[in-house]
Amino acid sequence: MDYASSEHAAGRTDAAPLAVKILVAGGFGVGKTTLVGAVSEVAPLHTEEYLTLASVGVDDLEGLNSKFTTTVALDFGRITISDDLVVFLFGTPGQERFWFMWNDLVNGAMGAVVLVDTRRLDVSFASIDFFESRGIPFVVGVNCFHGVRDRSAEEIRAALALDPQVPLLLCDARDRGAGRDVLLALVDHLMVSQSAPSV
Repeated sequence: MDYASSEHAAGRTDAAPLAVKILVAGGFGVGKTTLVGAVSEVAPLHTEEYLTLASVGVDDLEGLNSKFTTTVALDFGRITISDDLVVFLFGTPGQERFWFMWNDLVNGAMGAVVLVDTRRLDVSFASIDFFESRGIPFVVGVNCFHGVRDRSAEEIRAALALDPQVPLLLCDARDRGAGRDVLLALVDHLMVSQSAPSV
């Protein structure tokens, strides 16, 4: 009798961990690729290309002086939360010309992280509207570039017109621990959303 057969005979039934799909969304240049890369326990898949002259007048680079690449399809990463829960992360492209892909990427997603940049809050409105209109739970992660926190959480919440139940966290997308905290906040939010009585 081989090892697998002996395990079966002994009645052992190791269940596979629950796999959860989460989107990381937000405007152009808010740190989505950075967050996926920071938290992924496997080498992340990136579909980045260099910005070229063809994007001049199309992609708004104001305030993004050091940005030379852009996601043209998606980012992908994986993080194990526990023995029973594995999260697959799908980072969305941020430019308006790639938004048509969001309708495919959102299929099967249980929730989302919307990253925002306080210097350019307006680029995140479309992401928030997208998930609100589809009834998909999300949390907002405020990417504090270089540790700069120029607005309070209350000011950001008011500027984004967030519903009170939507969690908002200040974070640094480059930091693995901060990224994990944002994902855990979303998992908690999903559990609360699932247990809330329907109206």
